[in-house]
Amino acid sequence: MPTYSGISSEAFRHPLDRQAEQTLRSVPGFELLANSFVEYFYERPQNIYWQGNCLQAGVRQYSTLYGIFRESVRDLDIYPEPKLYVAQNPVANSHALGKEQPYIVVNTEILELMEEEEIRTVLAHELGHIKCGHSILIQMAIWAMGAASMLGELTLGLGNLITSGVILAFYEWRRKAELSADRAAMLVLDNSETVMKTMMKLAGGSKRYSHECNLAEFQQQARNYQELDRDTLNQIYKFLIYNGGNGNFLTHPFAVERLSYLEEWAESTEYQQIKQGNYLRVGQTGSVNVEVEDNQAEVNDLQRQIQELQEEIQRIKQQKKKGE
Repeated sequence: MPTYSGISSEAFRHPLDRQAEQTLRSVPGFELLANSFVEYFYERPQNIYWQGNCLQAGVRQYSTLYGIFRESVRDLDIYPEPKLYVAQNPVANSHALGKEQPYIVVNTEILELMEEEEIRTVLAHELGHIKCGHSILIQMAIWAMGAASMLGELTLGLGNLITSGVILAFYEWRRKAELSADRAAMLVLDNSETVMKTMMKLAGGSKRYSHECNLAEFQQQARNYQELDRDTLNQIYKFLIYNGGNGNFLTHPFAVERLSYLEEWAESTEYQQIKQGNYLRVGQTGSVNVEVEDNQAEVNDLQRQIQELQEEIQRIKQQKKKGE
């Protein structure tokens, strides 16, 4: 497997991911809110939850899986090493969260459904999210949507953002972020066929009938899907499906769309240049590291507003108990 020493996430970040993230980060005060709320509402409690309810992979626990994981961490030049948890869950899924203490959670169904190199694809994809700094925005999106649902509207200046369409922008970015993580997986595997087979299995793979799944047919399905976009009405339907038309916002692009993006990148000069070692490295021009400005007044004000939000949540809970 190739190793990309010193590689910057900007070397492989998808331009649609970059554009969507810049839109989100352009909201005044957004970066400060994102970092602080991740710490208060998600990073610490989530770390407690996964450490308390899952198996943490290591040299004496899921040693084969951990070995694959460490190789992928090395290949993408990620430091410090994130934690890796295995969760008992029959849904073929995985995710990466955390900023100060990043971690990856892989459901047991992934281990049952996938071959070893396909598991490597899943791990490299999630490490791609961490490498690109996606996890903090993913957590912020989870928090914003959950808080909006619980309270009806948000304090801290975010209530207006939801009504003005920033939640739509959040989910649009989340979908585009997957394209960058898919590229990270392809860099680590150096085999587009393996990555695409993994996507096929995630879309509808079966342990019993895996021998009857055909990648060429899945690729043809992707081409047929692209033809649907020629019809404007189909584009409208797709937008509605992505953005709550079926009751939920979709966090990932359709599998066939991801396949098409990967096929295109696999044939690009950009991909070939990275494989040859000609890529942007951390610290070079174009390598973006976003830092939060040290502004104690804003921090104090944010802490005050966090306290107000906690009190509001407690008040709602008490009212609910009285009504029962």
